[in-house]
Amino acid sequence: MEYIRVTKDNLEKEHICCAISNNKDVQVSSKKAWLADRFDEGLVFLKSVERGKCFIEYIPAENAWIPIEADGYMYIDCLWVSGSFKGHGYATDLLNACIEDSKEKGKKGLCILCATKKKPFLADPKFLKYKGFIVGDEADNGIQLWYLPFEDGADIPSFRECAKHPQIDEGGYVLYYTSQCPFNAKYVPILEQAAEEKGILFRAIHIENRDEAQNAPTPITNYALFHDGEYVTNEQMSDKKFLKLVNG
Repeated sequence: MEYIRVTKDNLEKEHICCAISNNKDVQVSSKKAWLADRFDEGLVFLKSVERGKCFIEYIPAENAWIPIEADGYMYIDCLWVSGSFKGHGYATDLLNACIEDSKEKGKKGLCILCATKKKPFLADPKFLKYKGFIVGDEADNGIQLWYLPFEDGADIPSFRECAKHPQIDEGGYVLYYTSQCPFNAKYVPILEQAAEEKGILFRAIHIENRDEAQNAPTPITNYALFHDGEYVTNEQMSDKKFLKLVNG
């Protein structure tokens, strides 16, 4: 498999893997706008030359859009290999490329969000464990921060205090989200409309900068749904899924 690094220079012409191919689609334009602003902060987006879900996205942890204390580490936003790309060692290729690049940049190690059991849009804990990652911290909702140190004695990454106990003081449904995930550009407005039509108390909070993300009341910032103050899920929802959740 050949891989290509997406940069400012080729961003507009390259397919970004996790969204549909039409550059005019709001999902694609939203994600590409978010990426364009992150490249100067050290973000790397490496993907297969073939179209499909086979890519890794990572950034220096100090610039990551999640509330962690991980100075000197590289944070993996997303490592996604699925469909026909699974089972060929491509995830290992991408992870190895990230490790090599991070070591060349003098990083202490890698960190990534995960959970004891596989959750939607999070890394597979079995794969991470096989690759030598270990758990550095865990929030009350079961979301964990896993890390791969490059040398013995490296500092252990952790969640910021604001994210360790995901809870908010607001009733109804509250969604925190960023433009890091392209699907939000399409589906968040759909949820807002569905909630309004059904008279459901719902508020979507768009996290628009790194400072807001690093001080969010949730370890997952690209999509975190709360209900009456309690964390519910990080799974992106269609209107049908949302209404099913609401109606029990």
